[in-house]
Amino acid sequence: MSQVDTYEKELIYQADKSKVAVELIKIVSDLWYDKSIELVFFRNKLINNNVSEILNLHEYAADFVEKPISIFDLVEVAQGIKNLNLPPSKLDVGKLTHEYQSQEEDNAAAFVAKKLKNAQDFENIKPKDVILYGFGRIGRLLARELMTATGKGSQLRLRAIVTRGELTETVLEKRAALLRTDSVHGHFPGTVLVDAENKNLIINGTTVQMISANSPDQIDYEKYGIKEALVIDNTGAFRSEEELGLHLKAKGVAKVLLTAPGKGEVPNIVHGVNQGDFDPDKTDIFSAASCTTNAITPILQVVEETYGINHGHLETIHAYTNDQNLVDNMHKKYRRGRAAALNMVITETGAGKAVSKALPSLEGKLSSSAIRVPVPNGSLAILNLDLKKSTSVEEINDKIRESALNGALIDQIQYSTDNELVSSDIMGSSAASIYDSKATVASAGGKNVVLYVWYDNEYGYSHQVMRLAKYISKVRRFTYY
Repeated sequence: MSQVDTYEKELIYQADKSKVAVELIKIVSDLWYDKSIELVFFRNKLINNNVSEILNLHEYAADFVEKPISIFDLVEVAQGIKNLNLPPSKLDVGKLTHEYQSQEEDNAAAFVAKKLKNAQDFENIKPKDVILYGFGRIGRLLARELMTATGKGSQLRLRAIVTRGELTETVLEKRAALLRTDSVHGHFPGTVLVDAENKNLIINGTTVQMISANSPDQIDYEKYGIKEALVIDNTGAFRSEEELGLHLKAKGVAKVLLTAPGKGEVPNIVHGVNQGDFDPDKTDIFSAASCTTNAITPILQVVEETYGINHGHLETIHAYTNDQNLVDNMHKKYRRGRAAALNMVITETGAGKAVSKALPSLEGKLSSSAIRVPVPNGSLAILNLDLKKSTSVEEINDKIRESALNGALIDQIQYSTDNELVSSDIMGSSAASIYDSKATVASAGGKNVVLYVWYDNEYGYSHQVMRLAKYISKVRRFTYY
């Protein structure tokens, strides 16, 4: 066969794949907006993806599961899901297709029906009102995600945003502008309008009440039609049980979730690891811990359960944050007063100690420090661990890969096989931990390992907050991962 003939066949095949990807996009959209069924592809979102993004995900999948995933089989599996009468669900169509191909079934529809037969036993969920208290970096990302993932409103419903200061038309316009565009995360894929007269933002055609308050307990949310709501506190100003308890004194509030490490008796949760230790029917105040704690804890859990950890050191190479100065100026902490975008800045982190709140077996075993570096987002945790059992690079990588594919941590761990991975590549990842398998180091004896864990300290953390919010609000759907 000539090179010309080969090239023509490649063009035809690529066109066929693109047409099938368009068909998949329609199925994904129909399922989401008509039935509140979300399809993901090895935990990567498919909603609002274009043809190129979907085809690129297939390249990743081939490395991840070490077997090509046919997009033609994928569409057959997705169509089989569409034909079923399922409750609101989140289904990994990539994993289903991988299993379908591995088991060499002849009929995709019959295979899917058998795999998802337990979905009918899943009880209906009651939607939960959400209030964002604070509208900074994490608050705005949560607003984006809440409004993008609203669908038919069967889970979390963003009803109000609370800020300090007078809500003039100019202030509302500025708040809306910051939500529409972001220097790191780009444009919001939707519409944001201002209703200055009623002090509302109209996000994707849905009204979100803007409220000004100086203290959480001064607000009557019920007068806005908000009841039994979950308050997500993004200010960081209230960290103790007593301080966060002020939210519970407001009319219309049932639960509180802090997007920072909690102090005292406030339970610090890394979703996927220890949320099951706290019953949302019995606990009213939760903390989602820190972005770094969420990044390292899933990996540490796998290593601790498999090999045991004698001791270790965590070094986090962290993007600069709003807590630092843009130019040299006075700061309450040493070094953080130096210009953030010009310097690497050694500072402290409590993530090493905080891990033990989710994994008590690591109490006192981890030291930690941090270096803030001149990037606005995207961070790296380096885990230098002394193990009880010896291992190798290949063995520990295989263990992490298996945990990313199956089990309780598949939302939290993304397994990377990229030889060229750098910090800008992990921006926009919803995983708490991006495990860099190509960077793993093991000593000759196998008792010491160095693991590299990337994380989008804004976007990935926000998704961990969302997962915990759904758990607290008891709006978790039927899932198949």
